[in-house]
Amino acid sequence: MGGMLAPLMVSLLALLLGHDEAELVFAGDAMMHQAQIDAARTTGGDYDFTGYFDAIRPYVTTADYAVVNLETPVSAMHRYSGYPCFNAPPAFVDALADAGFDLFLTANNHTLDRSDRGLRATLDCLDARGHDHIGTYRTAAGRDSVHPLVRTLGGIRVGFLNYTYGTNGITARDGAAVDYIDRGLIRSDVGRLREAGAEVIAACVHWGEEYKLLPAASQRSLGAFLRDSLGVELVIGSHPHVVQPMELSADSTRLTVYSLGNFISNMRTRDTRGGAMVRVRLERGDDGRVRIADARYRLVFTEPAGAGRNFRLVWPDASGDSRAADFARAARALFDKHNVGVPEHIAR
Repeated sequence: MGGMLAPLMVSLLALLLGHDEAELVFAGDAMMHQAQIDAARTTGGDYDFTGYFDAIRPYVTTADYAVVNLETPVSAMHRYSGYPCFNAPPAFVDALADAGFDLFLTANNHTLDRSDRGLRATLDCLDARGHDHIGTYRTAAGRDSVHPLVRTLGGIRVGFLNYTYGTNGITARDGAAVDYIDRGLIRSDVGRLREAGAEVIAACVHWGEEYKLLPAASQRSLGAFLRDSLGVELVIGSHPHVVQPMELSADSTRLTVYSLGNFISNMRTRDTRGGAMVRVRLERGDDGRVRIADARYRLVFTEPAGAGRNFRLVWPDASGDSRAADFARAARALFDKHNVGVPEHIAR
């Protein structure tokens, strides 16, 4: 009797869970260069990012959960500044949240640009607004208040991780903590997420070589470790400031995005003026298991401020800027040649 009951229970579970579905959006590096700060400054001394993300808001807000790499401290107690030591006004976080982003990644090479105080001020800003964040912590002991980070999206339990290769040689001096790439730590974190019920894990990794259009050997090695040794389903990369290829496994259980490039910035070379977002649809099958039902990218381009308007993020094909067309042409050529199983999202 027991041998007959087990398959029956599995079939019943599949019937109950078979319609679970969730869509996630991942975006690249949200940066704040000095020209962006200057353009957003109002006559009253505040900062206004109105219009920054109007074009892409419907794409982001229609996802169940959206993730962005916040590549700048956000500290009102420090001077706002761009490269090389970033610090953005809190209004930048408000604009990203208004665009639909739910999770802010804070482990990147600029997270300690304003030292421990800036790191903690960034977390204070995010917490005051009720936003999810992962990657940095006020103290090492405080890390446990965030980990494991699991969200139930459309009936699917998704866990999130964030690591960086380094912090530009700056180290925490007052006890703040950063999640650096450490295979032992990552293995432990993945185990904790599984114990907490995560069916899908998204590991967001700040890695690679800047301005290189193909992943470095170190990225491929760590990606294989995450996928093949630990079973991580979604590996999402940032840092190179240019897009790099995306690969979906043949069985639709593993997705690797080596670099999404810049989300918004004031970088000015052809390949750094834009980036990609990737939209992932997760679906529970009749066997009760979650798979990647679909993964598609969509290109974005930063139009600089001018003629009385602010910086803004646009779809390249909707821009009248010839540089947008150049960026899109090069990015599509790269993806057409190297992407595996991840086509472009064609707007209808």
